[in-house]
Amino acid sequence: MAAKTDRKPVGRMTVFGLLTVAMYAAVFTHAEVITSMFARGSLWAAGPIATVFAFSYVHGTFASDLWSVLGVNARPQARKAAETTVARPSARAIVKA
Repeated sequence: MAAKTDRKPVGRMTVFGLLTVAMYAAVFTHAEVITSMFARGSLWAAGPIATVFAFSYVHGTFASDLWSVLGVNARPQARKAAETTVARPSARAIVKA
């Protein structure tokens, strides 16, 4: 059987990091042009929403890959069945006379 190799996404992280920097640089250097285009109305009003989704995807992918390269990975916590089952009190009141 082939051994499972955990390769770190260094190349992908670099590509998305450069894309993130390029997108931020483009927005900050061309802010007036972008603002005037998005202020036109009609379908141009969807421009800010599309821009936010694009930034979110590119920057989120970069951040995820960065954490993977640094070795920080999420792992699910195992549920402990013995500790979660607690004897519950009776739902009815019992009168002892």
